[in-house]
Amino acid sequence: MLKNHPLRVSLADELHARPFPKITAPTSAAYLAISSAGSVAKDRAILVKLLKASGHGDEKPEGSHYFADLGAFKLKWERYTEFVTYTIFKERKAEVLFADDPHEMFPSEWVQKTTGEILTSCVLEVAGPFTQKAAENLVTQEFFKYFKAEGLAVNYVLGKEAVIASDFTIDDRGHTRLAILAIGQVGENRLGRIVQRLFEIETYKSLAMLTLPVARDIFAKIGDLNTDLTEAVQAISEGEGTTQERLDALLSVSAKIEYLQSHSAYRFSGAEAYNAILSQRIEVLREERLQGRQTFSEFMMRRFDPAMRTCQAAQKRLRDISKRAARATDLLATRVTVRTNEQNRAVLHQMDKRAQLQMRLQETVEGLSVVAITYYAVNLATYLLVPLAKQFGFEKYQLSATLIIPMCLMVWAMIRRIKSRAEKDRV
Repeated sequence: MLKNHPLRVSLADELHARPFPKITAPTSAAYLAISSAGSVAKDRAILVKLLKASGHGDEKPEGSHYFADLGAFKLKWERYTEFVTYTIFKERKAEVLFADDPHEMFPSEWVQKTTGEILTSCVLEVAGPFTQKAAENLVTQEFFKYFKAEGLAVNYVLGKEAVIASDFTIDDRGHTRLAILAIGQVGENRLGRIVQRLFEIETYKSLAMLTLPVARDIFAKIGDLNTDLTEAVQAISEGEGTTQERLDALLSVSAKIEYLQSHSAYRFSGAEAYNAILSQRIEVLREERLQGRQTFSEFMMRRFDPAMRTCQAAQKRLRDISKRAARATDLLATRVTVRTNEQNRAVLHQMDKRAQLQMRLQETVEGLSVVAITYYAVNLATYLLVPLAKQFGFEKYQLSATLIIPMCLMVWAMIRRIKSRAEKDRV
């Protein structure tokens, strides 16, 4: 019987877990992205406290996404790996943009008691609907009241169905301002996607920029590390100090480099991922220039991309010096290996000489052994055969002289035979 994979349903639901909000113009939105508390349960507990402070303690949020109409406003909550976002949407009636601070809709008691770090805080105003000409007039006449001229990026998006604008600076209230001018009969779903994209652009920009201080710190430290590594390599090339001293200096530099790599790897990989997501989010907006003003992509190219290139350069330099340290370690290891091999060869040469000397001594001892054994064998044979020799008229000394050569040959042959068997047993 066929059965579903245990993850099939949950993974399919994950594709639809973060729906876009439905937005009508005019609307104000307050957006907070704060660092995660460390687990889904802790982050969800903070959300529950917000709901209780807002008079909705009976709500029981589940999963990593929550959206509800709480009467006075709509609340959207999302949890990501590194951060959590809170967004409040409320339809507004004021004609003037950014007249009120929608962040005041967050209960003050909850704001004061909630721990964590704010990664980004945004105020977004959706105004309209306008005609294209009215939107352009509003941009020309009013936007420089709300945004700084030197940083303002404003352009059409999605086939000129809306105008988006921001200067990506933090205002006096501590928020980044974003504006959307709805044009014509743009639908609430499309406006919701634009709002979500703008919040994601600001969030991922801020998260990617967290890597810049890390890159600057690496640039500040890598100069000293480069000097230490150069001195260590110079000591190796010139043979200064002992091998242990050169090894200690090289290991010290390598340990510092490895620490910097392990300490910064997470932020560098995060910056790379956030940069890619940011570029994709801007691309899907399909920007078109408005009255010759800079677009979001141009702003990122001029202000954001140099910071990312700095991070990439720091990461590259760190990788390069790590490879240099590895090559220096290999060089020192090779030199130590060569010297060890030379010492081993010298030792083996001395052992060979000692073996040859021992062989000569052994041969000398064998010769002396043949003489000694022959002497005793001749004496024993003489005592044994002297009565028989006298019957044939031989004197004792004549018998001994006759036995010397045969006995010597017999003893030599016996010793050679014993030595041959010993060598065979050894093999």
